[in-house]
Amino acid sequence: MKLYNTMSRKVEELVTREKDVVRLYTCGPTVYHYAHIGNLRTYITEDVLEKSLKYLGYNVKRVMNITDVGHLTSDSDSGEDKMLKGAKREHKTVLEIADMYTEAFKNDCDKLNIRWPDVVSKATDNIDMYIKIISNLLNKGYAYKSGGNIYFDTSKLDDYYVLTNHKIDEMVVGVREGVEEDSNKKNQADFVLWFTKSKFQDQELKWDSPWGLGYPGWHIECSGIAIKNLGEYLDIHCGGVDNIFPHHTNEIAQSEAYLGHEWCKFWLHGEHLNDKSGKMSKSKGEFLTVSLLESKGYNPLAYRYMCLKSYYHNVLTFDYAILDGCQNEYDKLKNRCLNLSNNGDLDRKKFDYYNNKFKEYISDDLNMAMSISLLYDILKDNSVNDKTKRELISSFDKVLSLDLLKEKETVIDNELVSYIDMMIEKRNKYKEEKNYVEADKVRNELLDKGIIIKDTREGTIYEIKR
Repeated sequence: MKLYNTMSRKVEELVTREKDVVRLYTCGPTVYHYAHIGNLRTYITEDVLEKSLKYLGYNVKRVMNITDVGHLTSDSDSGEDKMLKGAKREHKTVLEIADMYTEAFKNDCDKLNIRWPDVVSKATDNIDMYIKIISNLLNKGYAYKSGGNIYFDTSKLDDYYVLTNHKIDEMVVGVREGVEEDSNKKNQADFVLWFTKSKFQDQELKWDSPWGLGYPGWHIECSGIAIKNLGEYLDIHCGGVDNIFPHHTNEIAQSEAYLGHEWCKFWLHGEHLNDKSGKMSKSKGEFLTVSLLESKGYNPLAYRYMCLKSYYHNVLTFDYAILDGCQNEYDKLKNRCLNLSNNGDLDRKKFDYYNNKFKEYISDDLNMAMSISLLYDILKDNSVNDKTKRELISSFDKVLSLDLLKEKETVIDNELVSYIDMMIEKRNKYKEEKNYVEADKVRNELLDKGIIIKDTREGTIYEIKR
């Protein structure tokens, strides 16, 4: 497997510490609102990564956090507390908000065929781990107490900006949105590990600590959860490009200071999904969610298809016209796959040829666009029988997860059942009256709606055509 490594800024071959085992950590959502489809593009990329690694024979151990406490919009005590903001908006407690939007996020993942990670851990379930790490950093001199809070001292590091390649004078106050002056800091790049004094005095969730009643900073959460569940070394750490600085930069700083060695060699980041006005966010324009796309008649998997066609490391622009095209392509592709017969014998030589091509593409920095093109090559290859085509498509879909061979499910709601029962009763009455012309009209009306009725000894039954 070759991947673009943000740390080295080049595509490299993946080398894991343990043979054929990948310890994978992916940054999870801050559950204060619904995820928009820009957020979900990152999770689609991470899902493809995990499934590709497994397809290539790796044993993947994946962990993801759920941020359900105190995520500020900046790494200093500034901006808005996102969880508190969500609680006030919905008139609920922070934990109620967290549970509601965690479930909503999981439902979105299900609709997009994003596999739920093996370990999903809430930030609020790991307070003891954060306290353990922070205490260690204080003892080693990497952290200090100021103004009631505990800060990480970035001046103790040889290269704090190793992930970003920034220079310290490029990160002065005012240059980057969200970097604001904090008079408690020794250095402008220092960040909070634990809050006991905050402008959010009405913060619901606080815990006892050696430094007083308070709550953890944002960055310590991921380090604590990753180390607790995956050990002292990670093979790959994922997230969106907006996590590179300051979040992942700070994770590296505190984790390596705590552990005393390099923590993670590979850092993989997915690019933004933009709308016409720029980066997609929850605060501007139409709030694009999976549910909104569904309400407009789109299949969520058409959006997944749209993401797969674009290289994850490139910015993708969302437009309904583009999604229309992807929906049309996806529907046609699925119909072609479903129309393949399951007759004949598997042609092992053809299967191995195309399967090796697929492995070549997914191991080439997750080249999903070429993987999808390969599907079309298979479908138009007249030398490959339908049985072999079906087996290849079924195999590839373990990674693509587009349900290409899954029959459409018919949802029968109560209103439809009542309608069918009423029409059958009407037809039976016509038959009793020997009015077979009207009885046939009822049968034909139902047939036009895809409902087939059959007369049996037990009475009239029906089935709905898929």
